[in-house]
Amino acid sequence: MSFKELSIMPDKNGTVLFYPYIPKKSVQILKKTLSTRWIGQGPMVEKFEKKFSDMFLNGQECVSTGSGTDALHLAYLLADIKKNDEVIVPVFTCTATNIPLLYLGAKIKFADVDPETMNISVESIKKIISNKTKALVCVHYGGIPCEMGEIRKLAKKYNVKVIEDAAQAIGAEYKNQKIGTISDFTTFSFQAIKHITTGDGGMLCIKNKKLIDKAKRMRWFGIDRKKKQLGIWKNDVKEIGYKYQLTDLGASIGYQGLIDFKKVLSHRVKIYKIYLKNLSKNPNVTCVHDYDKDKKTAAWLFTILVKKKNYLQKKLREHQIETNQVHFRNDKYSIFKKFAKNKIFKNMDKIENQYLVLPVHTKVKIKDAQYICKLINSLV
Repeated sequence: MSFKELSIMPDKNGTVLFYPYIPKKSVQILKKTLSTRWIGQGPMVEKFEKKFSDMFLNGQECVSTGSGTDALHLAYLLADIKKNDEVIVPVFTCTATNIPLLYLGAKIKFADVDPETMNISVESIKKIISNKTKALVCVHYGGIPCEMGEIRKLAKKYNVKVIEDAAQAIGAEYKNQKIGTISDFTTFSFQAIKHITTGDGGMLCIKNKKLIDKAKRMRWFGIDRKKKQLGIWKNDVKEIGYKYQLTDLGASIGYQGLIDFKKVLSHRVKIYKIYLKNLSKNPNVTCVHDYDKDKKTAAWLFTILVKKKNYLQKKLREHQIETNQVHFRNDKYSIFKKFAKNKIFKNMDKIENQYLVLPVHTKVKIKDAQYICKLINSLV
């Protein structure tokens, strides 16, 4: 196919980078919810949590929240991270991973990226972990699982808690273990453009069952809602709580999303594989991917590394294809600079001007993905 033939995009409106998935049947569930006495946190939230638990956590109880960031903040609190505690985090992630640590006054220790997956580098962790480390946070970038085996070994050796930010990794697996069932704490996101959405929302998964009730109190001002709903109004508040709950309106959309999830993930994986198959053959393009068969990606993002990133992005935009970097290295933000002083991240330095995220969502058709691949291969 010639470059001239590539000038017409299969979809005349082009292809946007992200598009929310709103199940058609969710409108019916929303109408039903709106006709009840519950639109805030109510029975639909519990139904959504139970469905999520059955699908992804082998029945382990979980706690929904108003956002993935809420879930992370609660995880850090429940992990007993306090002021001046050292916490290892990835230098490359959404700021939502690390900002809640600023709420607590923790000492952030940035780890470099693995250039093949853009996940946290195990080798980098080894260089900075110590007996002062309180917790280790890992992010499954784009839905590609981190090296959880190595991370858990290090955590056990230094007796630190592991917190997985799995905002992008719903449905991912590591050695036949579902992400969400492995570490002390795992958080998910149901923000607008994630695999499924509740409008905005999150989920906190906790290995220690004894912390579940505390997490539920903390997401609602520290109040024991069970006792309150029994009419026992005189309840003591023993811990500082927050307004971090999910609503029945959000849970109504999310519940149908869970029902549709296999279909959604299957389509995303198809698009992901088309990109991988066609772009990995190009010597000027590196696909950010883990070829380890023990890992199953959630295919939230598909990222490529190209030396002519700005040129490629501009040309794709001319053909109505939206691309972007999505996340940026956190050490360059002013709020984190004191934690990055005199620190060098060689892998991040090498790739920070090369990575570009391609569209992966339910509105991207097979022919769209094939077209994008042919266009990229004609440009670089």
